[in-house]
Amino acid sequence: MKTIKIKKILLVTLLAASIVSCKKQFDQLPETQLDASQMYRDVYDANAAVIGLYGKFMSLSDRYIVLNELRADLMKFTMNADESLRQLSTHTVSADNPYANPRPFYELINNCNDVLKNFVIMRQKNTLGVDEFNQRYSDIACLRSFLYLQLGIHYGRVPYITQPLENLADLNDINRFPKLELPQLIDSLVEFTDAIPFKGDYPPAVGAAIGASLNVTLDGYPTSKFFINKRILLGDLHLWKGDYQKAATYYRQVMETATTGTVNDNYYTQYKNGWGTANMYISYGRAGDVSTLNYENGWGSWFFATDDRFNREIIWALPYDSRFKPANPLINLFSPVGGSYQVTASEEIMDNWNRQQQAAMTVSSSLTVGTAGIPFDARKLISVRNVSGQPTIMKFITNYVHPGSLTTINPFNKNGRWFLYRQAHLHLRFAEAANRAGYPKLAYALYNNGIPNVYQSPANTPDKTIWQNTLDLPAPFNFDARNGEIPYYRGEWYRNIGIRARANLINYSLSATSVADSISQNEIGLLNESALETAFEGNRWSDLLRIAIRRNDPSVIADKVYDRMRKDGVGDPAAVRAKLMTRDWFLPFKLQ
Repeated sequence: MKTIKIKKILLVTLLAASIVSCKKQFDQLPETQLDASQMYRDVYDANAAVIGLYGKFMSLSDRYIVLNELRADLMKFTMNADESLRQLSTHTVSADNPYANPRPFYELINNCNDVLKNFVIMRQKNTLGVDEFNQRYSDIACLRSFLYLQLGIHYGRVPYITQPLENLADLNDINRFPKLELPQLIDSLVEFTDAIPFKGDYPPAVGAAIGASLNVTLDGYPTSKFFINKRILLGDLHLWKGDYQKAATYYRQVMETATTGTVNDNYYTQYKNGWGTANMYISYGRAGDVSTLNYENGWGSWFFATDDRFNREIIWALPYDSRFKPANPLINLFSPVGGSYQVTASEEIMDNWNRQQQAAMTVSSSLTVGTAGIPFDARKLISVRNVSGQPTIMKFITNYVHPGSLTTINPFNKNGRWFLYRQAHLHLRFAEAANRAGYPKLAYALYNNGIPNVYQSPANTPDKTIWQNTLDLPAPFNFDARNGEIPYYRGEWYRNIGIRARANLINYSLSATSVADSISQNEIGLLNESALETAFEGNRWSDLLRIAIRRNDPSVIADKVYDRMRKDGVGDPAAVRAKLMTRDWFLPFKLQ
C-alpha cells in the first residue's frame, strides 16, 4: 500500500488548526508516515495537505534569498559566512555546494505532485466538491510552477516532472528524465498554469463553511496573503516568455483588487501605490532634517506592521512563530544579535542609494524647504541599520530587532515574516511589461512620480477630464487618474504617486529622443529602481537574468557582478566578469 512521508506538521499546520472551528481537520498529526487512505478523506484533509506544503516551503526562505541576491550585486558575505556562501558570491560554486543542491526544491515539487494526484482522485470520488477542488488544486499547481521557475532561473536546464516519484535520485538519469532548457521550461509552465481552473484567492469563509475555509484572519494576520497569488505568477511567467500584453493583463487584475464595493481610502490605495491615510512614504519629523527620519512609520513599516500599511503593500508573505517549527532562518542569516550574521549589504547598493537625490521638502502649500532635498535615498537608512556595530539588512528582522531602538524586542522570540511579493514588485513588473509593450511613458509614470503628474494638464487648466489618464490606450494600459474640481472628478487612479515619489526622490533622468530609446532607457531605469526599492528581497538575480536574456546582452549581469566584487574586494572580479560574459550563468545541477 502506498505511503507518503511527511515531516511533523510545521508552524502553519498548527496555525491552521487554531483557525478552523472543526477539530477534524487536524485530529491526527502525522509523525513519519501515513497511509494515503488516511490522509485524503475530505476537505479538512485537503486543507491539511495544502498547509503542510506551505510549511515545508517556509524552510526554503534563506536558500531562496541567497541564491537570488548573493549571486547578484546587492548583497555580500560577512566574515562569518562559510565557504558555500563565499562560493555563491564569487561565482566559483562547486557541485557539492549545499546551496547548489536542487534536492530541497525537488522534494517539495514531488510532494506537490503527490498532493495534486490525490486531489484529482478525491474529485473523482466526490470527496472534494468542484469549487473545493478547483481552488486547492490551482493553488498547489501554482506553487509547483513557482518552484520550477526558480529552478530554471538558477540551473538553466532542469528535469520537468509532473508525477510523483518513489526515488528522487532517479532524476539524475538523463535518459529517463531529460532536462528542459529555460525557454522550453517557461513554455511548459505557461501552458500548464494558464489552464488552471481557478485564478483568484481562496474565498472568505461564509456561514457553515467557515470550518473548511483557508481564508480567515488570525491574530491580525490575513491568511489570504499566505498563499501564492496565481495571477501574479502568471504575469511573471508571461513576462519571462515575452508576452507583455498578457503579463500586464494579469498584473492589472491584481492592481485592481480593491476597485470594488465601497469607495473609500482602501479603494484608491491598495495595490495602486496611492497616497492615503496610512503612512507609506519616506517621512521626517522636521522637513529636511535627516536625524528625524521616521523609522517606525512610513516607507518600510509594512515589514513589521499588521494594519493598513501591511494590507495595502504586502501581497504574499509567510509568518514564522518561535513557538513552532520551522525556526526562522532569516534571523540567523541577517542578524548580528541572536543570529549568525552571514550576509549584509554590498558597497554597490550603498553607493547607488547615495547617488540618488531627494526632492525638496514641502512643509505646506506655501512653504517648500530649499530647491533640492537631501542628497541620498533614505531607503538606505531604513533598509540597512547599524546593529551592534555591524551594518545589518533590516527588512526581514524587524519583528525581532526593533527598527527604532535597534534592540531585540524579545531575544527568545524569533518571530518574523518571509515577504515574497509586495505592491512595489507588482508596479515595477507591470511597468516593465508596459514599457516593452510600447508604452514607455506609462511605465515611466509608474516608477517615477505617478500617472496624474506625468500626464498632468497644462497650468491653469481647470477641466481635467481630458488629462491625467491613459484612456486612449488599449486594456490593460488604460488608467483613469483624473482629479478635477470643475467638473468634479476622481478617477480610480487619481492618488497614484509612483515608486520614486513615494520614496521622496526626484524623477529618473532620461535623454531619449525616440520611443525605441525611451524603451531601452526605461528598462535600465526600472532595473535600477528595483535595486533601490526591493534590495535583498529575493528578486535581483532573476531581474538581471531576464533583462540580460531579453536584450541579448550578458554585460547586464557581468558588469553588475564585477562592480560589486571589485568594490567589496572579494574573489577575482575580472575572471568572473569574463565567465559571465560567456553566458555561464547557472549553477551545477547535481542532485545530492
